[in-house]
Amino acid sequence: MAMFDDFDIITLEDLKDIKESISTQDLPTAVNTIKEVLDKQDLVELNIGVTGESGSGKSTFVNAFRGLGDEEEDSAKTGPVETTMEPEAYLHPKYKNVKVWDLPGIGTPNFKADEYLKLVEFERYDFFIIIASDRFRECHIQLAKEIVRMGKRFYFVRSKIDSSIVAEKRKKSFDQKKTLDTIREDCEKGLRTIGIEDPVVFLISSFELGNYDLNLLQDRMEQELPQQKRRVLMLALPNITLEINEKKKKVLEKNIGKVALLSALVATIPVPGLSVAMDFAIVIKEIETYYSTFGLDDPSLQTLCERSGKTIEEFKSLMKSPMIGGINPASILSLAGAAFLLVAENTVEYAVSLIPLLGSVVAGGLSYITVSIMLKRALKDIAEDARIVLMASLQTEV
Repeated sequence: MAMFDDFDIITLEDLKDIKESISTQDLPTAVNTIKEVLDKQDLVELNIGVTGESGSGKSTFVNAFRGLGDEEEDSAKTGPVETTMEPEAYLHPKYKNVKVWDLPGIGTPNFKADEYLKLVEFERYDFFIIIASDRFRECHIQLAKEIVRMGKRFYFVRSKIDSSIVAEKRKKSFDQKKTLDTIREDCEKGLRTIGIEDPVVFLISSFELGNYDLNLLQDRMEQELPQQKRRVLMLALPNITLEINEKKKKVLEKNIGKVALLSALVATIPVPGLSVAMDFAIVIKEIETYYSTFGLDDPSLQTLCERSGKTIEEFKSLMKSPMIGGINPASILSLAGAAFLLVAENTVEYAVSLIPLLGSVVAGGLSYITVSIMLKRALKDIAEDARIVLMASLQTEV
């Protein structure tokens, strides 16, 4: 059935089991059951291995990829000498199933790629990011070839691009595009010379992650990951470019049908008040996810304030979503257009769900439509607020 094409985690069997469970549960337990089902899709693990020579900026990249600065709590240790002696996993601050691994440095005189990959347990990683702060060398190529031989993917990242730009700006003839093209061509030429066909190099500054090639890198990673992990990657990326903001919106939008289907499932159970209570719980949980994913929750805004020099009040004054004053019954009902919509939904659903077969279809359909409309409106408003806040932060970031 086309309706279930994207239901790669919740199967038809699961839906039957869910319905059987909640039909015998009290209201709070039933609400928790549905919340657990929604949480299930974000339990897929994503493991990213970050490697390179000592001093190439591995640890700083590990931090930036998770939206952290080098001196923030839970950040990877950084320094001019190698600080990583064995693989160390750093959890994403919001998505604990996303692990960015800071791997020991490569490039020692006796470096052997096959031994290195066994040492870091290469099987655990979904892909590798190979970082160089200058030209790529023989050790990078050895590693890349061994990664391919073992059936994994890798991405070449040329780091510290901001430093290269600052150095080139001293020249009267400075042209940023030409400078970036020259660096990229030089890296790719070097890779071809030592045996890599059609190399692709991504230019990245961990201190200015939203600039340069971050969008190109996340595009490539997204294309090459399995569907379930693609969603996790997009939700976990820091919301620092307009392109990422839009992609996050699309990923979350794609999930609305699944969420609304769960609501429809509940509506077919003839228990007074269950459907409306469940719809509130589902919508509130999803909206909280939207705020967190776009970085509009208070802890994320506080971090943004520290980096941009603005206050939370300044950012919130730019937002238009009705939920800006808090996620509560009044703000939720405003999404449906009027409070009577859910009241009418509850009455009609209970009545029609008592009619075998046809009643269940009608009741489920009403709930599906109501939740879909509410979540689409909420997502549109919150994504737009995130875009406005992002633009404001980019104009003032220091």
